[in-house]
Amino acid sequence: MVDKTTASFRALFSSNRRALLRYLTRRVGRENAPDLLQETFVRLLTRETAAEIVDPPAYLRRTAGNLAKDFARHRALERKIVDADADSCDAASEEPSAEHLVEDAQRRARLAKAVAALPPRCREIFEMRVGQNMSQRDIAATLGISRKTVEQHFRLAMERCRTAIK
Repeated sequence: MVDKTTASFRALFSSNRRALLRYLTRRVGRENAPDLLQETFVRLLTRETAAEIVDPPAYLRRTAGNLAKDFARHRALERKIVDADADSCDAASEEPSAEHLVEDAQRRARLAKAVAALPPRCREIFEMRVGQNMSQRDIAATLGISRKTVEQHFRLAMERCRTAIK
């Protein structure tokens, strides 16, 4: 017979797994996200005071975010060590190839064209978010529109930009 704790954990896992996996995939990549997802739930399971957690989904999101940050720090440290080793041997040039430079220039041109083709409000929101690094809340307040509208315009802009650079 399944006890109440196991059933509630299964329900928590079922209702949060996809969102956490998407979040982790964006942060650490498709290859490493499942491992961090598993570690997120293991941390909840092994926590002695798990029953005292007021908002388990928020705890899971925070844990996943912390694991992603730790993972990024670990990768950065690995890169430093590898780069230090590469400097001491005959490594290939880190300069991009001519072909790579041409591809980048073409991709930038397609991106600029896609941004220019956005509807005016959509382009304005995209430029405020990406160019000025403003939050959705600040953009909404500046333009006198809802955050949901800002989110919809920004999502449209990102979809068109991604399509343009593929």
